[in-house]
Amino acid sequence: MGLLRKITGLEIYSRKQQWKLYLLGFAAIIVLASLYYTDIMVRKIASDERQRVELWADAIRKRETLLRDSERLFAGIQREEEKRVELLTEVYGRLEHEEDRDALTFLINILQSNTTIPLVLTDEEGEIINLVNLDGRFSGYRELTGELADYFSKYAPLSFPIIDGHRFVYYQDSKIFTELREVMDDLLDTFISDIVINAANVPVIVVDSRGSELIAHGNIQNVDFDDDEEVQDLIRSMAGKNRYLSVTLPTYGHCYVYYTSSFLLTQLRYYPVAQFLAIGIFLFVAYMLFSVARNAEQNQVWVGMSKETAHQLGTPLSSLMAWMEILKMKGLDEDTIQEISKDVKRLENITERFSKIGSPPQLLSLNINATVNEVVEYMKKRSSRKVSIKLATPKKDVVAPHNPNLFGWVIENIIKNAIDAMQGSGNIYITVEDRGDQVVVDLSDDGKGIAPSRQKAIFNPGYTSKKSGWGLGLSLSKRIVENYHGGKLFVKQSAINSGTTFRIILQK
Repeated sequence: MGLLRKITGLEIYSRKQQWKLYLLGFAAIIVLASLYYTDIMVRKIASDERQRVELWADAIRKRETLLRDSERLFAGIQREEEKRVELLTEVYGRLEHEEDRDALTFLINILQSNTTIPLVLTDEEGEIINLVNLDGRFSGYRELTGELADYFSKYAPLSFPIIDGHRFVYYQDSKIFTELREVMDDLLDTFISDIVINAANVPVIVVDSRGSELIAHGNIQNVDFDDDEEVQDLIRSMAGKNRYLSVTLPTYGHCYVYYTSSFLLTQLRYYPVAQFLAIGIFLFVAYMLFSVARNAEQNQVWVGMSKETAHQLGTPLSSLMAWMEILKMKGLDEDTIQEISKDVKRLENITERFSKIGSPPQLLSLNINATVNEVVEYMKKRSSRKVSIKLATPKKDVVAPHNPNLFGWVIENIIKNAIDAMQGSGNIYITVEDRGDQVVVDLSDDGKGIAPSRQKAIFNPGYTSKKSGWGLGLSLSKRIVENYHGGKLFVKQSAINSGTTFRIILQK
C-alpha cells in the first residue's frame, strides 16, 4: 500500500499563492513582450516617416531650384523679346523715311517675320494704324481703348519720330512665351506632386531660419493660412514635436522642417495602453464577478455545514441534558454536576452559534465586559495552569450592540490560537476600552508571532500553521466581526518571537 500524504490547509494556501504568482508572472511577460514588440514597430514607423519627410523636404528644395532656374530662363526670353520689339520699332521708323525699294522690301520682310509678338501701332491720338498677331476679338478696334488698352497695359509703349509727330508701338508677351510660361507654371504646381503627397503623409511645415515665416506645408488641416495668428500657433505647436530637419532653399536660404507623428503612429503608440486598460477593466470586472460568485458559494457551504452541524449536535445534546437529570436524581457530587452542566451549556451555545450562521444576526445592546469575562472564565478552567489569562475592563459597563454567543466565539477562537502560538505556556492579556462611539478589544500574547507577510493571510480560509488544523477559526471570526457586527478584526502588531496583538473594533 502506498502512503497517503495529507495536504494541510497551509499547503493548499501556499499552492494557491504560488499559482497566483505564476499567473501574474505569465501576464507580466505577455505585457512586456507586447510593449517591446510595439516599441520596435513604433521606432520603425517613426524612422520611415522621418525618411519620407526628408524626401518631401528634398522635393521642396528641387521645386525651389526649378522655380529659380525657370525664372532665370523666362527673364532671358523676355529680354530677347524686348530687343525684338525695339528692332521692330526701329523698322517702323525707317519705313517712314526709306526711299530705296530694296531697303523697303528688306524692312517689310523684317516686319512680316514677326509672327508671335502681338503689336499695335498708333498715332499720337491713339488711333490704330496697324495690328499684328492679335485674336479676332480685337479686329474691330479703331482706337486703343477698353479691353484692348488693358491687354497692352503690361509694358510701356515704344515711340519713334516721324515728319509730323510720333508713332507709338504697344506690345505684349509673345504667344510662344505665354504658352511656355503657362506650361512651366503647371509643371511647377504639380512638380513631384505624387512624391510629395505619398512621401509626406504626416503633418509637415517648412519655416525660415528665424522660425517666423511659413514657407511650405503639407497634410495640415483645420488651419486658416491667411490668419497670421493661427499660422504662428501652428509653428509653435510643431516646433518641439520631433527632431527638426535642416534644408537650404535657393530663395529663402537656410530653413527648418518641422513635423509631427502621423495619426496612425499616434494610435499605435497609445493603442497598447488602451488595449491593456480595456483588458484590465474586463479582467477586474470578471474577477469581481467571480469573487462574488465564489463568496456566495462559500457562504452557502458555510451555512449548509453550520446548520447541518447544529442539527447533528441537537440529538446527542438532548440526550446529555436528560442524562444530567438522571445523575442529579442519583445524588452525584454537586460540583461535578455543575461542571458537567457548564460543558453541556457550552455545547448548547455552540449549537446555537452554528444554527445562527447565515441568518440575520440579532444584535442586542449588552455589556461587552460581561460577554468577554464569561468566555475568559470558561477558558481559564479548561486551559493549562501554565497559561495565564488576564482581563482588564473599565469599571463602568461598556454597552454595544452585539450577539453574545457569536462574539464570545470570536474571543474564544483568538484565545485558542494564542495558546497554540505559546505552545501551552505563556501570558494572554485582554483589554476592553470605551472610546466614545467605538469599543476596542485588544488580545495580546507572548507567543511566536506572525511574519509581516502573513498577517493578512491568516484570515483566509484554509490558512493554518498547525499540522492538524483546517484554517477556519480566524476566517470565521473575521466574518462574524465584520459581516455580522459591522466591525473590524485585524492584527494590530506582531513580531517573530515577540508575540501578537489582535484588535477588535465595534461601533456603539
